[in-house]
Amino acid sequence: MNHTITETIDASKTKIGLKEALALAQKASTIVAAKGSKITTLDLKKDKHTAEDIAALIMGPTGNLRAPTLLAGNTLYVGFNEEAYKKFCS
Repeated sequence: MNHTITETIDASKTKIGLKEALALAQKASTIVAAKGSKITTLDLKKDKHTAEDIAALIMGPTGNLRAPTLLAGNTLYVGFNEEAYKKFCS
């Protein structure tokens, strides 16, 4: 699958706080969040999730959006998991 990167942000230089992170999440219909080997998938179109539910998955302990974060189509990938990225790249 061919993907075009339209924007990159260096997370070490540009911090994305809760308000901006939730705005980014609103662009997605699905969130795939990886923490260690655990992958959590939220279907934002099908199920109702609170801002707190979403923030718990996408925000780091410093109060910034976790890295890496990738918005591909209508799916927001947060955190790194090799299997999730393999599915994205296939």
